[in-house]
Amino acid sequence: MENQQSNSSFDNTPPVENKKMLAGLLGIFLGGFGAHKFVLGYTQEGLILLGILLLSFPLMCIVIGAFTMYIPIIIGLVEGIIYITKSDEEFYQTYQVGKKPWF
Repeated sequence: MENQQSNSSFDNTPPVENKKMLAGLLGIFLGGFGAHKFVLGYTQEGLILLGILLLSFPLMCIVIGAFTMYIPIIIGLVEGIIYITKSDEEFYQTYQVGKKPWF
């Protein structure tokens, strides 16, 4: 048992539950629905994005909904790109450990 090597040399890699790619792709393609927020466990922020999007549909009757609809879509797109461009470790520390909800 003396020859067993410690796993401490592999401590620099993020754990398996790193959701970077899933959250990034959901942000890009389904960001308006807040899907990327729900995956990361940010329920309140996901509901805010979903609420803005759903509220925009009835507001289209008075034209303003056509503009407010793009707010959560653009936020999701930008956050998805940010998620994908970060390193695995930086993403994990910022969004999964540090719980930074926006951008």
